[in-house]
Amino acid sequence: MREIDAKLITDTVARLCVEANRNLPGDVACALEKAAGEETFAPAKDLLDILIRNKDIAREEQMPICQDTGMAIIFAEIGQEVHILGDFTEAVNKGVSIGYTEGLLRKSVVRDPLRRVNTGDNTPAVIHTTLVPGDKITITVAPKGFGSENMSRLAMLPPAKGIEGVKAFVRETVQLAGANPCPPMVLGVGIGADFEGVAELAKRALMVPLTEQNPDPFYAELEQALLEIANETGVGPQGLGGKTTCLGVHVLAAPTHIASLPVAVNVSCHVTRHQTAVI
Repeated sequence: MREIDAKLITDTVARLCVEANRNLPGDVACALEKAAGEETFAPAKDLLDILIRNKDIAREEQMPICQDTGMAIIFAEIGQEVHILGDFTEAVNKGVSIGYTEGLLRKSVVRDPLRRVNTGDNTPAVIHTTLVPGDKITITVAPKGFGSENMSRLAMLPPAKGIEGVKAFVRETVQLAGANPCPPMVLGVGIGADFEGVAELAKRALMVPLTEQNPDPFYAELEQALLEIANETGVGPQGLGGKTTCLGVHVLAAPTHIASLPVAVNVSCHVTRHQTAVI
C-alpha cells in the first residue's frame, strides 16, 4: 500500500488549474493551425489566425487564454493500492482555490444555482473519480467555460432512431449552438449508459486527444461522419461562415438498456483545455 499525502494532491491540482488555463493542449493547437491552412473563406481564415495568435500570446506571456477560466472539472483515476493521508475531496477543492486565487484566474462559481452568490475561489469543483489497479493517482483538470457548456444537449432517443438519429441530433445541436460556443468547436459525444452516464461519457470524450482515432473502426467512421456533418452546417469560426465549424469529434459508447438510445453532446469551444499529472 502506497501512502500519498493530501497536500501533494492539493499542490498538483493548483498547478494544473493554472497550466490548463494558460497553455492550449498541443493537439488542439495543431488542429487550429491545420484548419487555418485549409480554410478558404477569407474572414474565417483571418479569424482563425487571430485565435492562433491569441493562444501563442497566452503561452508566451503566461496569461489566461480566455477570460472565462471555467468551472474546474476534475477527473481522477485512483489506484486501489493507494492510501490517501487526508480528505481527497477537500484536497482537490483546496487546490482549485489556491490555483484560481494565486493564479489570478476568474472565479465563476456560485454557491446556489438560484441565489447566485459567488463562492469567491471557484470552488467547489466537479469531481469524477474512478478506481483503477495500481498505486498511482492520475489527475486531469479540465476548466470548462460555460458559453460552450450551455450549448450542450442530451436526448433519450428510442432505439429505432439508430445511427441516423444520433447524426441528426448532433447536426441539430451544432445548428442551435451557432456562434454561442465560440467555434470552431470540439464535440464530445456520449452514446449509451443511462441519463447521467451518457453526459459523463460526452464530457470524458473531450479529453481524448484530437490526434487519436477511435480504436473501434465503427466508431472511428462515425466520428468522421459527425465531423463532416458539423462542418457542413457552415457556422464557421465565431459564426462568420466558412468550412471550419468543428475541429474534431470523439465518441465514447457504453452498454445501455434495450428500451433506450441515450445520446449526449458536450460542446466545447476552440479553447478545449485540459492538463494531466500522475502522482
